[in-house]
Amino acid sequence: MPNSLSALLRSLASPEVATIQQRFFKTGPGEYGAGDQFLGIKVPVLRVLAKQHRDTNLEVIKALLVSEFHEERLFALLLLMQCYLRGSEAYRSEAYDTYLNHTHHINNWDLVDVSAPHIVGHYLADKPRSRLYELAASDSLWERRIAIIATFHFIRLNQFDDTLRLAALLCGDTHDLMHKAVGWMLREVGKRDQAVEEAFLLPRQHTLPRTLLRYAIERFPEARRQQYLRGDAT
Repeated sequence: MPNSLSALLRSLASPEVATIQQRFFKTGPGEYGAGDQFLGIKVPVLRVLAKQHRDTNLEVIKALLVSEFHEERLFALLLLMQCYLRGSEAYRSEAYDTYLNHTHHINNWDLVDVSAPHIVGHYLADKPRSRLYELAASDSLWERRIAIIATFHFIRLNQFDDTLRLAALLCGDTHDLMHKAVGWMLREVGKRDQAVEEAFLLPRQHTLPRTLLRYAIERFPEARRQQYLRGDAT
């Protein structure tokens, strides 16, 4: 089955699209996606295929998740999400463990963003969340991103505490992709309760990375945005 699904995906490959994707996802030497390989398949196509193969078993998904090709790993995550949401509690536990045992292969921002809230966040919604803090302390950029993006599920439940705690831990991160991720999650908190977001931002407005701050205040009224950008918000 993994070979047949791989063959299907590779039959859809487009070298022209792959070239564009490799530039977009920064696969050059020293870049965050260095060495990643692309087939050249667009995401909407993968989503349709995932729905058509929604009964794929977990062992097949695991095999796809370790593929050298970015789209096969993304396809595996789309399948894992579908199976997780339809599965029993025991299956969800196994899918969650599979996810966290394969973080080395969930190694670009799109792979994290499409999956972390729906698997890690969903699974931990009614459980202790200490694993997120372990991920946040990781040397792996992608594990740190998983930690904060997983909280998007909690935000949708109007639970903000873990997002804010993790944001406090991660706002000093040196990587631009983390600045964007933390700022994005703070913005999502603010869309639901701006006062809560501002209680986090106000005492930190002079020290937050500029990209993080810009993402966090993107939806504020323009006058309020300018106050933060000048550093004189009160």
